[in-house]
Amino acid sequence: MASPRTSPAASGNMKVSKSNATPKTKAAKPKMAEASGKKVFVLDTSVILYDHSAVQNFQEHDVAIPITVLEELDNFKKGNDIKNFEAREFIRFIDKLSAEHKLQEWLPLNGKRKGSFKVLMNKATALDATTIFGDKNDHRILNSALTLKQEMPESKIVLVTKDINLRLKARALNITSEDYETGKIQDVAGLYTGSDTIEDVAAPVISELYEKGVCETAKVLPNPPTDNHFFILKSFKSSTLAFYNAAEKHLERVDKVTAFGVKPRNAEQTFALHALLNPNVKLISVQGVAGTGKTLLALASAIEQRREYKQIYLARPVVPLSNKDIGYLPGDIKSKLNPYMEPLWDNLKYIQNQFAETSKEFQKIRDMVDLEKLMITPLAYIRGRSLSNIYFIVDEAQNLTPHEVKTIISRAGENTKIVFTGDIHQIDTPYLDSQSNGLSYLIDRAKDHPLYAHITLLKGERSELANLANELL
Repeated sequence: MASPRTSPAASGNMKVSKSNATPKTKAAKPKMAEASGKKVFVLDTSVILYDHSAVQNFQEHDVAIPITVLEELDNFKKGNDIKNFEAREFIRFIDKLSAEHKLQEWLPLNGKRKGSFKVLMNKATALDATTIFGDKNDHRILNSALTLKQEMPESKIVLVTKDINLRLKARALNITSEDYETGKIQDVAGLYTGSDTIEDVAAPVISELYEKGVCETAKVLPNPPTDNHFFILKSFKSSTLAFYNAAEKHLERVDKVTAFGVKPRNAEQTFALHALLNPNVKLISVQGVAGTGKTLLALASAIEQRREYKQIYLARPVVPLSNKDIGYLPGDIKSKLNPYMEPLWDNLKYIQNQFAETSKEFQKIRDMVDLEKLMITPLAYIRGRSLSNIYFIVDEAQNLTPHEVKTIISRAGENTKIVFTGDIHQIDTPYLDSQSNGLSYLIDRAKDHPLYAHITLLKGERSELANLANELL
């Protein structure tokens, strides 16, 4: 189970509700899965650190964890990261569940139509994974699954892990293996984009939007669209940009505006800037490939609205280099973090360079940094805080788990706006993918909420050379 040992960023949770396991439970009969023909799912440590309530999410099937998993969780119980929280919550759950019983017995999980749970001991098997692959924890977990398969030949044993390589090793040993699917977005190709193009709109409707700025939704669409959804409306001779106002329930024209010297270069950027500057939208996600302007637009809109908020926070998850923690890097904490924060400083310098060095705008950005009105910081410094009157931008959000995204949003206090930017197809952590990362999860779950808006940026605007890389390489 390589995940927790190699990547501290690959942690999180789909759900944060604590398990309500009752400690006084009666032990079920051994091999109950074998007797009933149910499946038995064996979970590795990566699944527990991703979702501490995972054992409750397999319906009527039985769930087991190798004792090696308990040993590994012991190494993660201390700390302030999400993975440490997950480890502690799971340990508390198991403690309640086994208060009056041995963990080597099948213990019924609390709740209707739930299976049973046990801890698998290390036992010798005819097929020894540690002999084949080497002696380490991943292979001891494989041995636990092999032992269970030998003891319960009539049951289907399934190893569940977020470690792709461990899944492949399991299949090489004829063990059925799969990823942890709870909360995964099944149709990433059909993920909400936030905008649509509507052809053959009646010319008088577009004229009305230009003259009055608003029009009835029914003149364009038979049914009300998703809240804060954007449209490119086209007639035979003209076109306009519009969005569905969630509060007023009508279509409004979207004009191109400039945010602190940054001008949108295409329709999607115009939509993104509109949402970022909209005071009624408190939660925004901007998704797109490299060079589409996600972070730049978010930062420019934040500086444009600097008078409306006490501080601007620009943060990003710290993904360790070569699977090593930042403690391996030389220097103090600021020096360690600089390599991760440089892309954010680059965007800030770009905005600053839109103005002459002698201008008030150029000096204003410098003053904001010096007075900590604008702060660039790692996400680890945000957890546990209450963020009131803050414009909070989270860059590279595709490297967050769904639980981390929820934790960040739950920090929001009064007059706080949170913006997540990222590319769901450019993930740097080995145990997240386009279906299970926090940004995809947010887009799928939050759409059609009046406080939320999303836009997918399609066209790269960094340079022709960058577009060549995105399109051809």
